[in-house]
Amino acid sequence: MQNSPEALVIGAGPAGLMAAEALANAGHSVTVAEAKPSPARKFLMAGKSGLNLTKAEGLDAFLAAYGEGSQWLHPILTAIGPEEVQEWARGLDQPLFTGSTGRIFPKAMKASPLLRAWLARLEGSGVRIQRRWRWQGWENDAVLMDTPEGVRRLTPRTTILACGGASWARLGSDGAWAGPLLDQVTPFLPANMGFAVSWTPHMQRHMGAPVKGIALSAGAQTSRGEIVITRAGIEGGGIYEVSRAMRQGAPLLLDLVPDLGVDELRKRLSRSRGKNSMANHLRKTLKWAPEKQALLMEFARPLPDDLAPLIKALPVTHQGPLPMDQAISTAGGLRLDALDADLMLKDRPGTFAAGEMLDWEAPTGGYLITACLATGLHAGRGAAAWLAR
Repeated sequence: MQNSPEALVIGAGPAGLMAAEALANAGHSVTVAEAKPSPARKFLMAGKSGLNLTKAEGLDAFLAAYGEGSQWLHPILTAIGPEEVQEWARGLDQPLFTGSTGRIFPKAMKASPLLRAWLARLEGSGVRIQRRWRWQGWENDAVLMDTPEGVRRLTPRTTILACGGASWARLGSDGAWAGPLLDQVTPFLPANMGFAVSWTPHMQRHMGAPVKGIALSAGAQTSRGEIVITRAGIEGGGIYEVSRAMRQGAPLLLDLVPDLGVDELRKRLSRSRGKNSMANHLRKTLKWAPEKQALLMEFARPLPDDLAPLIKALPVTHQGPLPMDQAISTAGGLRLDALDADLMLKDRPGTFAAGEMLDWEAPTGGYLITACLATGLHAGRGAAAWLAR
């Protein structure tokens, strides 16, 4: 057996780095194994359009966003929830601001300044990051790592798995870790994803256009976010918020004028249009962007005499979720019944798990990152308590 660290963390995303910090703060020697040439690649990608760390809302409302996962996450997010995540970021000299919807971002917007400060603090605590080390499972009591120098067999006193989900494989989240744990894994599904649409040719000029000022509904899920028309289909925050219900089969309905009631809409549409075409009449009467007009024509032809109900609840025909590797995150993963309250694997004492590899699902808006940080901290503290025993 090669020289082994006291504590081994597999995966250098937010969950893994938080677990490593918890162990280091408890006085333990920690090695982090990262399969890619650099750590936290998906975290950095998430920050390219603005790193949404968490959301400014009370814990009860915050927990409700996780659906059935709220019960097991409750004690974990009580230790580090929205307020504590903000304190953690400020402790890394990252000033924050709150957006109009309550979402919290670093003033720098990007993830890179925060990650640099965090890695520097971890290095100062003695945490060692080994790059291009990929976990291959176990051989009896040994942890197998494929490294540039060949396969290493390590026997750490404790191991934390923080291997990510199964989307964005090029960034490291490829779900390959599931092989050694296959009998304990719920199959992966895309989450926070776009949906495929077979557009007709008249939509070509609208590709890449955002559609704002709408409301979306699918089953019990609703959103006032915007969507983006892409060559493959529809993307954007509005779709992500209702994607779970859509994945489960609920139809998608768009309200193209959410601030107008049906009666007021009918009143406006009843105005004389003179020599205007219906398209021009709608554009002038409702003062909406051409993308809304295009969506109505795409999904509502032939137009009925009474347009108001259709404009308020336009059914969108789609061909299902876009490929899982294009999803923001994934549902499924390591089943919670395979873990104890400290996130330790019941059939492998001393081995813990954290982050998106667990079988839970969070919406975008800061919920995903916050829970990854929180489960990482929880597993790290659990591992430290295991070492103390």
